[in-house]
Amino acid sequence: MKCMLCPRMCGVDRSKTRGFCGMGEEITAAKAMLHFWEEPCVSGSRGSGAVFFSGCVMRCAFCQNYGISSENFGRGISENRLAEIFLELREKGAANINLVNPTHFVPQILRAIEMAKQSGLELPIVYNSGGYERVETLKTLEGAVDVYLPDVKYFSEDLARKLSSAPNYFNTAMSAVEEMLRQVGKPVFNERGEITRGVIVRHLVLPNCHKDSIEIIKRLGERFRGEILFSLMSQYTPFGRVKSDPELAKMNRRLTTFEYQKALDAALDAGLEGYMQEKSSAKEEYTPVFDFEGL
Repeated sequence: MKCMLCPRMCGVDRSKTRGFCGMGEEITAAKAMLHFWEEPCVSGSRGSGAVFFSGCVMRCAFCQNYGISSENFGRGISENRLAEIFLELREKGAANINLVNPTHFVPQILRAIEMAKQSGLELPIVYNSGGYERVETLKTLEGAVDVYLPDVKYFSEDLARKLSSAPNYFNTAMSAVEEMLRQVGKPVFNERGEITRGVIVRHLVLPNCHKDSIEIIKRLGERFRGEILFSLMSQYTPFGRVKSDPELAKMNRRLTTFEYQKALDAALDAGLEGYMQEKSSAKEEYTPVFDFEGL
């Protein structure tokens, strides 16, 4: 079957070869764990039950999970095993099941969710992605996903192509957010303050790109203010190609206080409510060690 899951629609038969995402049709993952470093309403006090999938439809040059997103580190697992992992995370006390970078495995994940629900899984399902999504694929998730956690990474077409080879990224991501919002509506929380339904849009401020951030934040405010939560992230740490590619040398550094403050000011001006990271969050220790834990 030709793969048309992501906006690239590369049409590859992943039972025979790999697509842009770097993956065949077998679910491949690198870790399953209680994750305490997501937004407070996602991790809560119990931790989010995160499953980190290998491969990626974006393969960003600066990805903090570069080893699994672009170098394809991971272990193959069956749909049955993925369902068991969901249930094991529940038994560990997870607040939710957090599907990290799931786009290219959507059909398999949907079957695993159904199996887990038949075995008693009732936790909210969080779809945690880079925002480069086909609306047609998202529609297949309706009723299975409770919380959407997409990025909106770029406004500039040049940046999107240069850093992620992702044409028409901004318009694609904004249409994806609209579909996500249609499915799950405004944020809903339980008695612990954990989100059980809704959309949280993330934006990571990049070095030398604060003007791009301002444009994104302005448009998110105009289109989605009062409907979504917004998470502004300062945790950019040079990983992946930005550490070695001379053409990306200007990104081989942390953010300045000036750059992040400009983005913060824009979020306040846009009236977006949610979460604003401390600038001190830019630490390599926040990146999980991918060692097949929980698989």
